[in-house]
Amino acid sequence: MGLYTKVAMRLFGQYSEIIIPFFSDLKVDLKKARVRISIQEYISNAMFISLLVFMFELPLLSFIFALIFGSFLFGFISAFTVSVLLTIGFFFAFINYPKVKFRERAKEIDNNLPFASLYLSTIAGSKLPLHKTIGIFSKFSKYGKLTEEISMITSDIDAFGLDVNTSLERTIERTPSKDLKELLWGVLSINRSGGDINIFLREKAKSLVDQHRRKVFEFSHQLTIFIEVYITAVILGAVFFTILTSIMSGIAGASENIVIIQFLLIFIFLPLISAAFIIMIKAMTPGGE
Repeated sequence: MGLYTKVAMRLFGQYSEIIIPFFSDLKVDLKKARVRISIQEYISNAMFISLLVFMFELPLLSFIFALIFGSFLFGFISAFTVSVLLTIGFFFAFINYPKVKFRERAKEIDNNLPFASLYLSTIAGSKLPLHKTIGIFSKFSKYGKLTEEISMITSDIDAFGLDVNTSLERTIERTPSKDLKELLWGVLSINRSGGDINIFLREKAKSLVDQHRRKVFEFSHQLTIFIEVYITAVILGAVFFTILTSIMSGIAGASENIVIIQFLLIFIFLPLISAAFIIMIKAMTPGGE
């Protein structure tokens, strides 16, 4: 436990125990996000950092609002109200951060799963025992977070002496990826019933690859639409607006205001819109690249 967490627990530990029942899903979220901290410590940290944010915001906003409104008392009251709202918002954002983190983790796992399932089915084709197959995959595969998830099965077997079925159950409970859950559930069911895991993995890999192919096909059509919208509405619109305002400034004679508007359009609006398009397309891209 770090110094920051120790201070947070000392100040807010008893209060965090009271509000834990109101955040019943947080424990599962922390486990899926691989945040190695207890729910009490996490809530204490959230309360402590929210207090620090409030202590920083209040004097800063009081000074700004006092200058704007010309009254220190009114500025302080306004700053206090805004600071309380921002602090509450920051607290809930901090509480929900594990959800964001494990969703990012789930996305990375889902992106790699079609190709990893092919690799896993190839190893399973050697007719090795299931725990050996999983061990080889976790040792030699390079699929980032997905390899980490599968490696947890091997760790449970080697470190805690669990059987492969129990290790699979624990990983199914912890993993944030729905597709990986389905794959592991299938492996677990077939291993318990004595079926052929190789056949299941081969068919599952084929299904996942087909699903990935459909995602890429749909994304290619969406990307075409986004490019047309970007070129037509943003680029051509900005060029047309610049030409039109230049002509109007020559007729009306208000060149200074027009130059400021054009400057804001070219050096602020266009970069922000372009950055927004890049972020949106990157988030939609299969594989996240």
